[in-house]
Amino acid sequence: MTADATALEVPVPPAARKVPSDRTHHGDTFVDHYEWMRDKESPELIEYLERENAYTEAVARHQEPLREAIFTEIKDRTQETDLSVPARKKGWWYYSRTEEGKQYGIQCRVAAADTGDVGRDWTPPEVVPGRPVPGEQIMLDGNELAEGKPFFSLGGLSVTEDGTLLAYCEDNAGDERFTLRVKDLTTGELLPDEVPNVFYGLAFSPDGSRVYYTVVDDSWRPYQVRSHTLGTAVTDDDVVYQEDDVAMWTGFEVSADRTQLLISIGCSEYSEYRVLDLARPDAGLTTLISRDERILYDAEPVVIDGAAHYLLTHDRDARNSMVSLVRASEFDRPLADQEWTTVLPHDDAVRVNGLTVTQTHLVLSVRKDTIERVQVLPLAGLGSSDQELPTEPDFDEELFTCNLANAEFESPVIRLSYTSYLTPPRVYDYVLAAGSLELRKETDVRGGYDPAEYVAERQWAPAADGTLIPLSVVRRADLAQDGTHPAVVYAYGSYEVSMDPAFSIARLSLLDRGIVYVTAHIRGGGEMGRTWYEQGKKLAKKNTFTDFVDATTYIGSSGWADPARIAAIGGSAGGLLMGAVANLAPEKYRAIVAQVPFVDALTTILDPELPLSALEWEEWGNPITDPEVYRYMKEYTPYENVRPVAYPRIAAVTSYNDSRVLYVEPAKWVAQLRETTTGTEPIVLKTEMDGGHGGASGRYSRWRDIAWDYAFAAEAVGATDVLARSTSSVE
Repeated sequence: MTADATALEVPVPPAARKVPSDRTHHGDTFVDHYEWMRDKESPELIEYLERENAYTEAVARHQEPLREAIFTEIKDRTQETDLSVPARKKGWWYYSRTEEGKQYGIQCRVAAADTGDVGRDWTPPEVVPGRPVPGEQIMLDGNELAEGKPFFSLGGLSVTEDGTLLAYCEDNAGDERFTLRVKDLTTGELLPDEVPNVFYGLAFSPDGSRVYYTVVDDSWRPYQVRSHTLGTAVTDDDVVYQEDDVAMWTGFEVSADRTQLLISIGCSEYSEYRVLDLARPDAGLTTLISRDERILYDAEPVVIDGAAHYLLTHDRDARNSMVSLVRASEFDRPLADQEWTTVLPHDDAVRVNGLTVTQTHLVLSVRKDTIERVQVLPLAGLGSSDQELPTEPDFDEELFTCNLANAEFESPVIRLSYTSYLTPPRVYDYVLAAGSLELRKETDVRGGYDPAEYVAERQWAPAADGTLIPLSVVRRADLAQDGTHPAVVYAYGSYEVSMDPAFSIARLSLLDRGIVYVTAHIRGGGEMGRTWYEQGKKLAKKNTFTDFVDATTYIGSSGWADPARIAAIGGSAGGLLMGAVANLAPEKYRAIVAQVPFVDALTTILDPELPLSALEWEEWGNPITDPEVYRYMKEYTPYENVRPVAYPRIAAVTSYNDSRVLYVEPAKWVAQLRETTTGTEPIVLKTEMDGGHGGASGRYSRWRDIAWDYAFAAEAVGATDVLARSTSSVE
């Protein structure tokens, strides 16, 4: 074969047409040559994305065996026919199950018994994968609902108190706009009630006559809570509450005791609650603490000594939040005159995330030493000198996550989920009266998984300003600390979201190829409390990016990783992180995988008409009104800071119907990268044409998406083969 013939086989990226478009703010003009790609319905745009997909397929074709191997490993390790642990609500045990070969879960229930033996009545029935469950009733089969549809996702489920009706929301486009339907569980028939274009979350009224749901505006901001009365026309649905401030997010939940509809309106810095008495819905809403007080809080009603109170998780003189008990009548008085009783005082080392109640106990979610934990204390004596100290379930791992999974108001137990980097997900029941744990299930990992063959440990990377950044480092136990191993560094670093320890079957495929997997808990996340978050937002946002680079430098010098064999992965706001570090330190990465990346942040946030843009002002600042925010954001937003350097190989993975980070951001970014890079590494755009923010729907489709991303990174760092196991150095 001639050299010319060989050259013809090298894939050629599609050329992106350049059309200058000026964007002027605060005296600064940015010329954007690819803004034309925002026209989603343009035949030219669709054809361009399809050509990009063809180019990506050609560039990555040689990775297909590796992708297939990783997909097969995920599939073979997963218990495909499986069931969740049944959770009791009123007279039924509810659970979901999956079947081998099927993409979607099946929602089921079986009748519960009331024998008078509390322990027996609240012990879930034994359900065994692959074995029929006596008396099982299938409420929804996602596989049947998804048949013939390009996308399928459920946005919420709610069952009436008497167990006769099921409301659910279904999305068939991936744009997170759902259709609400109601099913009669006694007959299996759908009611004529059908409500289009609803958002996540729904709940029945206690009497089952109404369904509450949320609606988004044209910019995808949830702004209305509505009520649909069964048997009436959708056009007659009541607007229970409407929020007109474009920077505020609206949601709702029914209180734990099922007496109140709690409507929360807020941003990341302050909030407001409007409360509806469900026994007297015509009485209208009452406000607890006005947003004008600039307090960030959550509220849960509770009855103490026969009197109505609220438990508040709040940041009033408490940066990490605390818990106070307030008599309901106090909210009729000015804030300065109200009497609040401290239940859980503020602690600089403990972040209080929220709470719920049962009829006997208060259940707290807190974060201490980066770890999410659950604490409980009795309602008896709450807020008095007789109040007991919180107790906490005890676990024996250093890095773990314990979350509240379910707490039915009448239940004597609460359901906990537990996982770590090495322990597959477990389900516990915590017996409130005894303070004891009952293990109900540990997820089975097929193929002989042995946690002793891996190590998870905490390391600390010094940032340039002296701050120590916590890292979670997971690796094979038989790796030597000889500085030769490939590594993947992952992070998010925004919205006070924490990347908590969790088991991942897919990650085993990287670990078994000798990859050291590092999660960098950088500023902007919530791992180290509220201050940690505030040090990585608005005019301190650059700390997020430099922390990631500093973490990479540390890993490359730690003895565990070869600094020339490091890849980076991040998604959404973590995709913005990927774009930023690509500009800051392209030489440190062999590859970067940016999943649904928020890489054109300044353009997006400058346009409040774009989806969710106005809601971002409390995270990044408002560049429309503040020239300092504009200047600062322009210094780091990835698309506008692409520069003539040798970029590593980059994969931007997106979805055409993503309503959170529009496809246009990675599409423009990839075009600009290709035009500007001085290197020869491929830069590809992979667009899921039928997916949403989370990619394609269906578990097998998701596994293939993960396998694609992991293969792209693993091949780049030279980690394509599974390592043989050495027992000589196992710790």
